[in-house]
Amino acid sequence: MTMTEEPASLTKEETARCAHHDGHGPMAGAEEPESPRERVNRRWNEVLQETRVTQTGVQILFGFLLSVAFTPLFRQLGTVDHVIYVITVVLGASATGALIAPVSIHRFLSGQRMKDEVVEAACRLMMCGMVLLALTIGCTLLLILRFVVPGVLAEVLVGGVMLWFGLCWYVLPLRIRRRAASPSGVDKR
Repeated sequence: MTMTEEPASLTKEETARCAHHDGHGPMAGAEEPESPRERVNRRWNEVLQETRVTQTGVQILFGFLLSVAFTPLFRQLGTVDHVIYVITVVLGASATGALIAPVSIHRFLSGQRMKDEVVEAACRLMMCGMVLLALTIGCTLLLILRFVVPGVLAEVLVGGVMLWFGLCWYVLPLRIRRRAASPSGVDKR
C-alpha cells in the first residue's frame, strides 16, 4: 500500500474525518457536528482541566488558612477577626469539598454508563465550588486587610475585589453567552 492509499478498514466518513483533522480534504475548516458521546467526553475533559486549576488554588489557600491559627499573631486578633477566620476556614473547606467532589463522583460511578449524569453533577459542583472559592478569597483578603489597613478601607478594598471577581467570573461569561445567543450575535445594549 502506498502512502496515498487508504486502509481498507476505514469508511469514507472516517477518512473524511481524518482528512479534516489533518487540515486537508474537503471538510477542512468546516465544523463537524459532535455525536452525543463525543460531546459528553469533551465536556468531561473540560471539567477535568478546570478542576485541576481550581483544586490547586483552593488547596494552597486552604493550607495557608490552616497554618494561620498556629502563628503567635493569631492569638492577638480580636473576636471579630476570629469569627472572620472561622467563616473563612469553613468556606475554604466547603470549596475544597465541592471542587474535589467530581473526582469522587467519577470514581464511584465509573463504568456505570452514567457519564451524562456525572458531567452534569461535576459542572454544578464546579460552579458551587467557584462561588465558595470567591467567598473564601474575599474573607481571606478581609482578614489580612483588617490587620494591615486602618479603618473601613479594608472593607472597601475587599468589596472592590469581590465586585471584580463577580464581573470576571460571572457577569462577563453571561454577557458573552447572551451576545452569542442573540440573533445577530451582537448585544443590543
